[in-house]
Amino acid sequence: MALLTPLFAFLYHLPQVYKWLLKPYYIASLFMSVAFLLVRKTPGICEHLSTQREDGNSCDFDWREVEVLMFLSAIVMMKNRRAITIEQHLGNIILFSKVANVILFFRLDIRLGLLYLTLCIVFLMICKPPIYMGPEYIKYFSDKTIDDELEKDNRVTWIVEFFANWAPECQSFASVYADLSLKYNCAGLKFGKVDIGRYSEVAKKYRVSTSPLSKQLPSLVLFQGGKEIMRRPQVDKKGRAVSWTFTEENIIREFNLNELYQKSKKLGKAKGEKFERPNESVFPPVPEEEEPEAETITAMDTESKKDK
Repeated sequence: MALLTPLFAFLYHLPQVYKWLLKPYYIASLFMSVAFLLVRKTPGICEHLSTQREDGNSCDFDWREVEVLMFLSAIVMMKNRRAITIEQHLGNIILFSKVANVILFFRLDIRLGLLYLTLCIVFLMICKPPIYMGPEYIKYFSDKTIDDELEKDNRVTWIVEFFANWAPECQSFASVYADLSLKYNCAGLKFGKVDIGRYSEVAKKYRVSTSPLSKQLPSLVLFQGGKEIMRRPQVDKKGRAVSWTFTEENIIREFNLNELYQKSKKLGKAKGEKFERPNESVFPPVPEEEEPEAETITAMDTESKKDK
């Protein structure tokens, strides 16, 4: 049963895996991840490589290379325990595979190691991971609009994500946050995002560090009446984020989204607003009863009086 569960999970997500693998960024990344394997196993190339195997077979891994690959597998398994999306799983596999390739190429030949490391740096500078482009109901703030929007209506609760486009964690979380906005956004509960990698003054004002070492990206902050009520992850006295997993279940529980949504529905009815999600109506419009036209009734009464 322990073996069947991950197998069924993989088959369930297989269409989504194919969709992501067919993107140019992931195609190039996968080729770079298996570069050493291709060099070591390709006939015509592997015969010219050095080896520490006793049988002198340079087209197979020696015991040191096997150790590096086994250590890589263990690291990937540990990191993927906290991964919540397909993008995070693939990102961890690709990242640590490239690290292993750098070690293996340098061990094999320093010239090959330098060449591969240069290719990785160029790839990192030129190619960016694909950005989430799916449906969402999110308001994007700038440094000039965020304060006005948060303070516009004291009855509206805002959940704001502070993110940076360069952070892999923010890119992986984008689809989760978009799904939450589609499920819970309404007149009294709204979702927003602000790119603090672009607006550094916003990061300073709301005390969100953009340093990769702080691990504060992404940060979710709940605002009511323009004031911060809570945030995840929490930050200790040294400015470091307390470990927290950005799963949909954790966010719904910690931010009490179900209760907030029910209160927001009452606010929407009180304000008499009609809110629609993309391609889906949250609150179905109530059909208005047609009132008889006043002019017609008056005219009919006048005619009846004349007849009398």
